[in-house]
Amino acid sequence: MTTSVSPHHVVVVGGGLAGLRAVEAARRAGFAGKLTLIGEETEPPYDRPPLSKEFLTDPAAAVPYYDGAAALTTELDVDMLLGDPATGLDVAEKVIMCGDRVVPYDSLLVATGVTARRIPGTDQLAGVHVLRTLSDARAIRAALDDGARSIVVVGAGFVGSEVASAARQRGLDVTIVEAQATLLTRSVGQSAGRALAALHARHDTDLRCGVTVERFEGGGRVEAVVLSDGSRISADLVVVGIGADPATEWLDGSGVPVDDGVVCDPTLRAADGVWAAGDVARWYSPDFERHIRVEHWTNAAEQAAHAMRNLLRPDAATPYRHIPYFWSDWYGQRIQFAGLPVGDPEVVSGAWDANAFVALYRDDDRLVGTLTLNRQGDIMKYRRLIAQRASWDEALEFAAKRQAALGAAC
Repeated sequence: MTTSVSPHHVVVVGGGLAGLRAVEAARRAGFAGKLTLIGEETEPPYDRPPLSKEFLTDPAAAVPYYDGAAALTTELDVDMLLGDPATGLDVAEKVIMCGDRVVPYDSLLVATGVTARRIPGTDQLAGVHVLRTLSDARAIRAALDDGARSIVVVGAGFVGSEVASAARQRGLDVTIVEAQATLLTRSVGQSAGRALAALHARHDTDLRCGVTVERFEGGGRVEAVVLSDGSRISADLVVVGIGADPATEWLDGSGVPVDDGVVCDPTLRAADGVWAAGDVARWYSPDFERHIRVEHWTNAAEQAAHAMRNLLRPDAATPYRHIPYFWSDWYGQRIQFAGLPVGDPEVVSGAWDANAFVALYRDDDRLVGTLTLNRQGDIMKYRRLIAQRASWDEALEFAAKRQAALGAAC
């Protein structure tokens, strides 16, 4: 049963965007008790999206620390435990283990995010990187600055495609290796995946789908990548972008439910005194009537603040309402998505091979998702329709009116 007593000591585990927004929300809500932030990295909270974009393309780009990070200890009076990750949790005793350190708490917010997947056997091979942390981004940028000329990106997801775009902006030869027959099928559907794949072709990025990495060649440093079809690609830099897993290993045996993330109810509560937010949280969405977990910047920020308010006033906890939204920039093109990618979408404005389009996703008779390319003025309008549970016919009617309005403006 959820306690209705306000906590005296709140601990947030996770030093990223969700962790920062959570402690900020606590102070904004008037919480005057003890706040502790535990982070695996030694860095204060920083913005992740630029790490695969301008931080790689511009050698002079500054580290994207959040403005609020500097105020954590001074203005927000947060006890910072950085570089000392949580390794265990005892819900009954209400203590968190950080190696040999034991941190007690009254209420806990889990915001540990995700961990980038690696290809087994590459840990000791120089020149092979993942991109999740600031340390990862610094290593990749250093390789680019040091004269890397040929890069292989393993995985054609959004992060991998952004890295490829950044490398092409620097004039590198770039090959993307994707195991699926079409990139981003699970994220946007086959038709949309083929349309986005064309962006790579237009910018002379070599995209190879339906093949996997057989092995890496090189004596201590990567020199080439051999694929399952027998082809060999020379490479002095490899970036692996094959997805990420929720960082929940430290919760093993704790009793906190874990299944593709920390399983939460609609209020983001996972167990007595334990709440979750950000990439690691899988919560029951009243908007879509199913459990969902999203790895998006907007969700991490909004969800963390909501979870903290509920944590401080569990007797008045409210469901978290959120329509997922994210964006990605490839070769100067803006890709945006809102909602859920159910099935294969239908283009309602533009065309798959055009420089701009709007595509909609349906679940039975309901609009549930929108993908746009270079249509920044449309995405939030469709996001509102999704939140309003618009029917498919209502969505098509809106699309027709929007298209007519755009035509009249031209």
